[in-house]
Amino acid sequence: MLVRDAMSTVVLTIGPAHTLRQAAQLMAARRVGAAVVLDPDDSGLGILTERDILNSLGAGQNPDQESAHAHTTTDVVFAAPDWTLDEAAAAMTRGGFRHLIVLGDREPVGIVSVRDIVRCWMGNREEPAEPVPA
Repeated sequence: MLVRDAMSTVVLTIGPAHTLRQAAQLMAARRVGAAVVLDPDDSGLGILTERDILNSLGAGQNPDQESAHAHTTTDVVFAAPDWTLDEAAAAMTRGGFRHLIVLGDREPVGIVSVRDIVRCWMGNREEPAEPVPA
């Protein structure tokens, strides 16, 4: 199975001047865990994740004053739509992250998450696994 089969094509794009609260509200409304940050004047494409917002809040920062730019990851690993899910999972494991921006013709065409990959892998199983008792 390929990344194009698993990725979400709902790509939330925000600007670097959005506050973390605005980003969180948009992410919650779209039910996504990451936003592509488009900054044509600086780094181009970056990613802001729910974990970035959580880390800021945990550090006592004000989400109404913190900009997306200050918390955006700009050293991004991109996936191609024709990568296998194994390749995407390996890139995520190596980098220690849970989302990859999927680029097609140098433009974001989707985002693939660990959850998307697991959902696809589980969809190929014949029988659901029994839950492990706590």
